[in-house]
Amino acid sequence: MSEFRREHDFLGEKEIPNEVYYGIQTSRALDNFNITGIPISKEPLFIQAFGYVKKAAAMANRDCGVISPQVAEAICKACDRLIAGEFLDQFVTDMIQGGAGTSVNMNVNEVIANVALEILGHPKGTYKIVSPNDHVNFSQSTNDAYPTAFRLALYRKIDNFIASLEALQQSFGQKGEEFKDVLKMGRTQLQDAVPMTLGAEFHGFSTTIKEDIQRLNEAKMLICEINMGATAIGTSINAPEGYPQIVTNHIKDITGIPVVLAEDLIEATCDTGAYVQISGVLKRSAIKISKICNDLRLLSSGPRAGINEINLPRMQPGSSIMPGKVNPVIPEVVNQTAYYVIGSDVTITMAAEAGQLQLNVMEPVIAFSLFSSLTYLENACYTLKEKCIDGITANEEICKYMVMNSIGIVTSLNPIIGYEASASIAKEALQTGKSIHDITVLERKLITQEKWEEIFSIENLIHPKFINT
Repeated sequence: MSEFRREHDFLGEKEIPNEVYYGIQTSRALDNFNITGIPISKEPLFIQAFGYVKKAAAMANRDCGVISPQVAEAICKACDRLIAGEFLDQFVTDMIQGGAGTSVNMNVNEVIANVALEILGHPKGTYKIVSPNDHVNFSQSTNDAYPTAFRLALYRKIDNFIASLEALQQSFGQKGEEFKDVLKMGRTQLQDAVPMTLGAEFHGFSTTIKEDIQRLNEAKMLICEINMGATAIGTSINAPEGYPQIVTNHIKDITGIPVVLAEDLIEATCDTGAYVQISGVLKRSAIKISKICNDLRLLSSGPRAGINEINLPRMQPGSSIMPGKVNPVIPEVVNQTAYYVIGSDVTITMAAEAGQLQLNVMEPVIAFSLFSSLTYLENACYTLKEKCIDGITANEEICKYMVMNSIGIVTSLNPIIGYEASASIAKEALQTGKSIHDITVLERKLITQEKWEEIFSIENLIHPKFINT
């Protein structure tokens, strides 16, 4: 038996290794696109999503009477094997390519056709029986199949990212409870402000993550609108009557994703606004998580010549020359991940803007950017939770010392002695190094020791109540 089979397209013939399930158009894509070195198989949810799309299309074509039940059944069985995770190594086209995703779509069509042929007992490449174009791709174009599969995969990946955010939020919430009685100094513009608790600070981190979870759940609903049945430009050319709604219903049923058919298929085929909005929400999440990491690095700085209010887990030696140095490597790597996501947002923005007329051919780089951003941010959230947040401890005495020796506590005297007097005390304390207590109580005798103890009790500093007499 020959080690190769000969396949042809309208450009000519090529020899294809017999052991592979892809065909000539995939082979041409391998020749043409060596950009990232990352094949589409690295996004298994994308391949699974294509399995759903092609299965739903075969079912709809069977229902419409344009494909025989036997061929439709073989295609569906082949798709089920893709959905189950088989044949991943056959999806070899680069994530970034020209052609608006045609190479990906044909890679999928060829693999499914050849798997279906084997199911029917025929050798690979006998496309008169099951054709990548005439059967697997029937009633479709890359321009509706690719974005629909992209959206299904994106929906699942957003769910996975949300799960990582929920885990991170829970970790911050647990630390908020653990540190609820740890008094510390709040800071604005990196200067002493007024007292708070370390628990409140970490609870704030939890709340800001929760807000992004809500925004993501809202944004992901935008990608539930699909253009399946639009075919080439939205006119549904070569699709049978009723096919768009039938195939959409099948996708909804077999995936459980609440997809709906776009009202205007012309608009839906060229519009990438949903990707821009999702990317914006991802950028928002990345920025907020990075800001938290900046705070963690500041709060743990030192340990002896910095703020040193918290201890991050010691993960690895921090220097090849300075013995004993340990760096905040986990927040640092999360910062860098955030910068990547922010850069990807620019890529998505430019690619979305670059669409012309009835199609945006830049969708592959949008898909690559969104998929990678979601994967990297998901990994970063779990890394931050497991290797940093869960192991943070508080330096309670240092936190308390900084509060009681801060100029900022003078703010609590405003309602009793007024802003001018409080400012005068703060100025003298700064110039002389004297404590706020000594100037206020012992020297100027503006309040009694008993009143001082009431105002600056731990309970009142943690849960301040209004005191003006």
